Amino acid sequence: MDFEYSVETAQLLEYDKQYMWHPYTSLKDPLPVLPVKDANGCEIVCDTKTTTRVIDAMSSWWCVIHGYNNERLNNAILQQVNQFSHVLFGGFTHKPAVNLVKKLIQLIDEPQLKYCFLADSGSVAVEVALKFAFQANLLSSEQKHKFLTIKKGYHGDTFGAMSVCDPVSSMHNIYGNYLPTNIFIDEPPVIELLPYSQHSFENNWDPNCIKNLEEAFKLHYNELCAVILEPLLQGAGGMRLYHPQYLIELKKMCLKYNVLLIFDEIATGFGRTGEIFAFKHCYTYQDYLGIPLEDQIEVVPDILCVGKALTGGYMTLSAVVVNDRVVARITDPLSPTHGYFMHGPTFMGNALACSVANASLDILLEGTWKKQVFHIEYVFYNKLYQYIKNPENKLMYTIVKRVSIVGAVAVVELFHNINTSKFQSWIVSKGVHIRPVRSLIYIMPPYIIKDIELEVIIECIIEFLHLLQAGNGTFYVKE
Repeated sequence: MDFEYSVETAQLLEYDKQYMWHPYTSLKDPLPVLPVKDANGCEIVCDTKTTTRVIDAMSSWWCVIHGYNNERLNNAILQQVNQFSHVLFGGFTHKPAVNLVKKLIQLIDEPQLKYCFLADSGSVAVEVALKFAFQANLLSSEQKHKFLTIKKGYHGDTFGAMSVCDPVSSMHNIYGNYLPTNIFIDEPPVIELLPYSQHSFENNWDPNCIKNLEEAFKLHYNELCAVILEPLLQGAGGMRLYHPQYLIELKKMCLKYNVLLIFDEIATGFGRTGEIFAFKHCYTYQDYLGIPLEDQIEVVPDILCVGKALTGGYMTLSAVVVNDRVVARITDPLSPTHGYFMHGPTFMGNALACSVANASLDILLEGTWKKQVFHIEYVFYNKLYQYIKNPENKLMYTIVKRVSIVGAVAVVELFHNINTSKFQSWIVSKGVHIRPVRSLIYIMPPYIIKDIELEVIIECIIEFLHLLQAGNGTFYVKE
């Protein structure tokens, strides 16, 4: 990224380059970074001599759903900071935390999910969920100490979370010998569109894809603490959209074998997929099939992890919500912990984070998000999906391996891995920021994005695909 900087900014960048790590990069050969001066709406303003503005197509890793510098979220933090910013949650409570849990339970809208643990981050939420499941099985006569999950999953960077990430192809496979050994089965087939979406009415369910799931339950049910997975859409492990019927069949098996179910909705929660939480697509799908309400399977987890967009991307905060079944087991005075749950972060229930999360949930409870996400999906489908799938453009199955659209998510999977540094330099020069993962270009913009901004992003992706089509292989990683 060839920009001119002031002397002060250039010095900051040089210090950053020499001494500061950024996510998933080398300290000695880092990916280029841009200094941020300001951010508003969907636009990040970079601190260059000639003002550089880029449209954020990724919501700062999927969390800034209401856009940057949101007045309501700003005011919530300002009001709280004048009272107190933080107080330990051991021995104290406060209005921002209590109100947040009330609103979160209201938004989840599942009577059995009503007990909440406030955590620090998405990874910590997964750690807490695993602990909940482990402690909930301590009184079992069987040795239940393993977790079942699907390949291509991603649940975080801490050691417990890493133990349920894909053991081979994930970014954490180097830690394999150190991690607990859990049970992995093949991931469900990827699909491009949901069968009942506004664009597709093709039910592409393959019953054969649950055979390995059934086999895993038969072999391992007596040692399973829980099943954990990302419902409907796998995130950083591959951005894979899969069929809601898979979750329905999974829930049936969990009930049959009395195994707890954990849904990691850290990336998919708060409207990103078109439902307020991705597991609720199972209701929509069963309605689409015409199944009477009284005959539908309630695909509700025993343990639900949320994070990322919980605070609208302002501060780190996550939550784990559980049902009576989990609470009854953990609070049993005969348990080895005498009914206590053994986790307590220093910044648990941080008042600043809870106050801004309250404001974020207020916006979601007003319901505008659904129209926004529905419209983003409509634009993705008409401007990106249809263009790529059009045989006249000769992109599909030559340059593009897959394109998937769901809610405010668009995924373009290529046949080869992308040179991240070169791609980011090119796309920033076009006024857009996207950070690809291996062979994946994905867009998850703020819900407030304007049509003109969305169209600029889509035009950049199409232009990039045509560059590849023209033989510009320098954008690929050398294999």
